[in-house]
Amino acid sequence: MNKACLECGEKIVGREDKKFCSDGCRNAYNNKINKDSTNFMRNINNKLRKNYRILGELNPEGKSKATRAKLLSKGFDFEFFTNVLQTKTGNTYYFLYDQGYMVLDNDYYMLVKKDI
Repeated sequence: MNKACLECGEKIVGREDKKFCSDGCRNAYNNKINKDSTNFMRNINNKLRKNYRILGELNPEGKSKATRAKLLSKGFDFEFFTNVLQTKTGNTYYFLYDQGYMVLDNDYYMLVKKDI
């Protein structure tokens, strides 16, 4: 039985369960399937990644403080985060994956990192 590559349509030689003729075709096929489908999604994912990098850069030890001005100067966008954590004591933390922040007084923010 002759099988064709899912990406380019070339004849596949080798194992019976192969789907692609080469690693290049396999990569190209998976990149097409997994790419962000719209500019809107791509832009949001880029903002989340940028926010995550900024928090990681300002919080290398896992717990620190930063000013709003410092976060904004690095390009942090407070509208983009992945989840919100409300503690029993009423504190609200905004997280980007495992990096988070909590609003303090006088435009300060507590930066934290979850242990995963």
